[in-house]
Amino acid sequence: MSEKFHILLHMTVTVTLVVGADGSTSLDGNSAGVSSKADRSTFLARRRLADCIVIGGKTARSEPYHRSPVPVVVISRSLINPLADNRLAHCWNLSPEDALTRAQKIFGENVHIEGGTAIVSALIAANRVDALELSVTEVTGGQNKIDIEKLLAYFNFAQEYSVDGTRFISARIN
Repeated sequence: MSEKFHILLHMTVTVTLVVGADGSTSLDGNSAGVSSKADRSTFLARRRLADCIVIGGKTARSEPYHRSPVPVVVISRSLINPLADNRLAHCWNLSPEDALTRAQKIFGENVHIEGGTAIVSALIAANRVDALELSVTEVTGGQNKIDIEKLLAYFNFAQEYSVDGTRFISARIN
């Protein structure tokens, strides 16, 4: 297994996020606009290590989750599952904290949070996140910006490397 995934194997709840250089989390409605080839390759390899993925309803409606290598939990107030065509999708009307607890009981401890900033912020505030896998691409001018430094401030250990203009930051709480 490559060295860049070594930290991830020891984590249980990992936030996986791609942002542009200006903190944009989306461009033209989804994360593909701020992603890069290097990010997509790393992201897809990393998510295969998860027991399940947790996302929000907006993410489910705007991102390609109709096929997934592991179960996907959609946190949504709507009772209509936006991923009804994905046999591994589950739609739960729960808080992020309760959904995470339930997902770990049902699917396993290694959960990837790929939801939006509201879910990520709620889980960080509840001290439920062990690691952050952040990809920072060269893209600017997108929407739904986050403060990258403020996000990293929640973690006390980070490693960083770059591939083809994309910065990869693996941060964790010791």
